Amino acid sequence: MSPKRFYLFLFLLFGIQLSQAQSSTERLDAMIRQGMEDWHIPGLAAVVVQDGKIAFSRVYGIRDVKTNTPVDPQTLFNMGSTTKAVVCMALGILVDRGELAWNDKVREHLPEFRLSDPYITEEARVKDLLTHNLGIAQADLLWVLDSVSTRETLRRFALAKKAYPVRGGYQYNNLMYAVAGEVIQAVSGKHWTDFVREELFTPLGMTRTVAKATDIFSAGNFVNPYFYEEETGFIQVPFNRSDQIGAAGMIWTCAADMENYLRFLVGGGTYNDQAILKPETFAYLFKPHTLLPESGFYPTRQLTKPNWLSYGLGWFQHDYRGQKLDFHTGSIGGLVAIAGIIHDKKTAVYVLANRDHAELRHAILYQALDLWAFEDTPRDWHREIFDLYEDLREKGEVREQDQLKSRVQNTQTSLPLEAYTGTYSHPMLGEVKVSVVPEGIQMRFNNFVNFKAQHWHYDTFRIMSDNRYRFEGLLGFHPGTDGSVAELEAFGERFATKVSTPFEKTTPGIPL
Repeated sequence: MSPKRFYLFLFLLFGIQLSQAQSSTERLDAMIRQGMEDWHIPGLAAVVVQDGKIAFSRVYGIRDVKTNTPVDPQTLFNMGSTTKAVVCMALGILVDRGELAWNDKVREHLPEFRLSDPYITEEARVKDLLTHNLGIAQADLLWVLDSVSTRETLRRFALAKKAYPVRGGYQYNNLMYAVAGEVIQAVSGKHWTDFVREELFTPLGMTRTVAKATDIFSAGNFVNPYFYEEETGFIQVPFNRSDQIGAAGMIWTCAADMENYLRFLVGGGTYNDQAILKPETFAYLFKPHTLLPESGFYPTRQLTKPNWLSYGLGWFQHDYRGQKLDFHTGSIGGLVAIAGIIHDKKTAVYVLANRDHAELRHAILYQALDLWAFEDTPRDWHREIFDLYEDLREKGEVREQDQLKSRVQNTQTSLPLEAYTGTYSHPMLGEVKVSVVPEGIQMRFNNFVNFKAQHWHYDTFRIMSDNRYRFEGLLGFHPGTDGSVAELEAFGERFATKVSTPFEKTTPGIPL
């Protein structure tokens, strides 16, 4: 081949590759823009890294719907439960230093560690804190209904019930990651937030990332969290500042920092030729440690049709197009994230957004993997994901209608409304104060969160959606042997009467 023809060949080859890259970028960009419109997402950031290079990194929309302030590469979003992978990596650093072993008993480092089952307490290993199969029921109501210190939260967590034999089942458990954060502090002498900042964020050049949710206010340039409802549009919800369970999901980061983080992931634990984790430790994080039932996995399994499902250390796992995909979502009121990596393809994806359960994140993940890891896009992931969740939403509406049909009309409470007021207590979840309000009753849990409820039927009330979680559901009161109110049943738990409000038994029940 003549030199002229050789250079022409190189030019054409480079031109084809450039055209393909542009096509992939344009296709993902177009899908994201359409998806944000269909899903009503204010702001979003998406990053794709392949073989150590930034293949895609773009930000979209606004961080504040009132001011229309645009998202930029430095804008902070919440990582949610993708935080868990970072905590596992921090523990891995301690393993590499010989200060910790995955099979160490938790009580070797936290002598005060207690669970409701004595055997599980003694048998629990550090690794078990990370795999959601230790045998203790999840207790998210601890931080949903209260805001206390990590130590106090974990002290109460000791009352959470045994759900299945040790390592004999699966139940996602945020509180175990809070325990893992305490292990980091016990071993390193540093709070887990300081440890990850010094040992991970600084070496990775993640200068904007903060591990305490409360630090975003001093850092500035962060998104506001939103719900979206067809009737009312965007609803800004309170920031979740539950740093007592921060190791489970409270890190905030930005697109610029995620570029470095993903380069670290596809680099096998190495960044800019600096080994952050030993290869064998990094590989251990992504080893399947827990087999998952379909019921414990995402609805997207209906579309990806995996042959197997598992959980590593901070990563969900399944087979996708003949490859192992490690990924994890993050969801905190009004904010979402998703991270995914196919190691054999050296391709990683990260998505952040500020709308509650914006499941476009799944579509972006699989679309990006198709475009860069597999160099094609056989499916319209936006449409498939949208239709999947629209179907789930419609089925939810049917269940809502069924509940409405089950309501017994024209009933009244068995006692005067004031008889239900007072203070109720739960050994693990604390106190709830019930009072009368124009709408019906109000429940104030631990002086932290309020729920208003209207009469439904008999002694059952329906929680209104006007609360920080936009939660709706039923609650009920149960009588004691003397006819007075003995218990409040809410969120699947029973709160016993602590302070009773006197009432006249002869007074008839009042309609509401």
